[in-house]
Amino acid sequence: MKSDENKGARLSRQRETILAELRKVKTHPTADEVYDMVRKILPRISLGTVYRNLDFLSSRGVVLRLGGAGTQKRFDGNPAAHPHLRCSVCGRVDDLEYPLDLPELPVEQSMGYSSLRCDVEFVGVCPICAGKDC
Repeated sequence: MKSDENKGARLSRQRETILAELRKVKTHPTADEVYDMVRKILPRISLGTVYRNLDFLSSRGVVLRLGGAGTQKRFDGNPAAHPHLRCSVCGRVDDLEYPLDLPELPVEQSMGYSSLRCDVEFVGVCPICAGKDC
């Protein structure tokens, strides 16, 4: 993690490994899946440590935390703004390779917000689940 991504926090081997493993995949894993990936490199790491570090990294904008209320949280190693597709059956999340031009909204002036992030997520049924009798 670069110093600007770290934003003054200590760069631990655990945090560095979690980030590296998350950036290797395009699958948008859950915290439990990240834990399984990282345990192969750091066998003594705890699930709680993985959760805390994912929370830390997402709060700093180094990774994205995906999922709204009622959905399982998944993580994306690409923090750049981009849209996602979520399967309503299995919860799989994929990047949507389609450029979206979002209008600039004057919410600061009209509603008093000091910052705004836009998360675009489309929901449907993935090809695997579409082939099942669900």
